[in-house]
Amino acid sequence: MKILVVDDDTELRELIGFALRQAGYLVIMASDGAEALRLFDVEQPDIVILDVNLPQVNGFEVCRRIRAEATTPIMLLTVRSSEEDQVQGLDLGADDYLTKPFSPRTLLARVRALLRRAEIERPAPQSAGDLQLDIEQQSVSVRGGSTTRLTNLEFRLLQYLLVNAEHTIPAERLTTHVWGYRGIGDRQLLKQLVHRLRQKIEQNPTEPQYLVTVAGIGYTLQPGLEH
Repeated sequence: MKILVVDDDTELRELIGFALRQAGYLVIMASDGAEALRLFDVEQPDIVILDVNLPQVNGFEVCRRIRAEATTPIMLLTVRSSEEDQVQGLDLGADDYLTKPFSPRTLLARVRALLRRAEIERPAPQSAGDLQLDIEQQSVSVRGGSTTRLTNLEFRLLQYLLVNAEHTIPAERLTTHVWGYRGIGDRQLLKQLVHRLRQKIEQNPTEPQYLVTVAGIGYTLQPGLEH
């Protein structure tokens, strides 16, 4: 597995690289956003670990450009833990968010979780009621409407809800499934992800017809009737 590490802090970048190499990963490194984009195109890594505060091209912009052309898992690193930053990363398609400082053990656990998710073999295209999920294109279409691309996290959430359509899924179970572990995926971040998904599948996101909140428990997907 090849991992691209992007951070302008030389000491931290080398520390991350050392920990990953010790764990058996092939590591390539960049110190700024422009170099990161160049290496991504040339090396085609399996995962990107990306600092938010980068010279030339910041981490959010690097994330946006990578996500525009690939579904490669992206982990953002930041010294800030504000909800606003987390939501911005989520909006741009990041898969995980790790706040500095962090231990090598925590980093490796999160990397393994991202890679496990990326390696899971995707099943045949899924559909239920009015909703159809295109696995190959990572998109969703609603009966009578257009097809919309999904981010990695939106895809994982909708796929899990489709498999469990008409069942109420506790919020904790959803966060564990979507993010692969407890921690980054808290209830507030899940709410933001649900909000984004509703924007793509609901005619009126403020009065959801398909992705419904079950107060105090979690969410249920009511895909509509087959007809």
